[in-house]
Amino acid sequence: MKFTKMQGIGNDYIYLDCVRGPVPRDPSALARRVSDRHFGIGGDGLVLILPGDEADFRMRMYNADGSEAEMCGNASRCVGKYVYDRGLTDRTEVRLETGAGVKMLRLLLKNGTVSAVQVDMGAPALRPEQIPARMDDDSGALIHVPMQVADRVFQVTCVSMGNPHCVVFQDEVEDWPIESWGPRFEHHSAFPRRINTEFARVLDRETIRMRVWERGSGETLACGTGACATLVAAVLNGLTEREATLKLNGGDLRIRWDEASGHVLMTGPAAFVFDGNWDEKEDAD
Repeated sequence: MKFTKMQGIGNDYIYLDCVRGPVPRDPSALARRVSDRHFGIGGDGLVLILPGDEADFRMRMYNADGSEAEMCGNASRCVGKYVYDRGLTDRTEVRLETGAGVKMLRLLLKNGTVSAVQVDMGAPALRPEQIPARMDDDSGALIHVPMQVADRVFQVTCVSMGNPHCVVFQDEVEDWPIESWGPRFEHHSAFPRRINTEFARVLDRETIRMRVWERGSGETLACGTGACATLVAAVLNGLTEREATLKLNGGDLRIRWDEASGHVLMTGPAAFVFDGNWDEKEDAD
């Protein structure tokens, strides 16, 4: 089975070209095997690139634990680079079908290849049932609401960017024990589909430093939907402008919450790491 490893500011996945190649029989089990950083290829999960039903292409993505996720901003940029650089399309505007709907990718070229991609991530969803989140709050949106996690109370803002996010603004980020608190948020009873959690510090009105704990993968170097959710949360809390640089462990993303359309636009790089072969014949149809 041929594969390509790609990364978007350190958020690395194994990509399979299922437009020209076979579809794995059990993508969930395959994701667990190939994502293992000791006995597999190593990555944050598995991404299948497929022909689109409602768009030019379709993306299905699986976390390192085998669970399927609705959307990944970093992975969508890598898909855009893959389909253009590998000759599946000659368009610089590509419609990508995801579990969170169709996203528009604008491919930014340098010397004939894709160096960065702007993704229209759509409008954020804020109502508790859209995230989903079960909290005693009747305000219509979960903005700066208290939430008890273990023996502490955090002020949280919940946003869905096609997948669920809980954003916590605090002063302590760099030395924050995310490996301890991340799982407590992820598996909290308030989140029936688990949650991605961002621990963020506002540096100024146009800059945010953040770390992310992704459901099913643990701490990752970057999360595109998480960066978008964090910018939205910052704006809702009056902490930043509507456009800012999000500084993640793996690098920077530029996020803009467009006031006219209500859509969130994410711009960032995408890069190939290497190609290879995975010798496991039973994984393909």
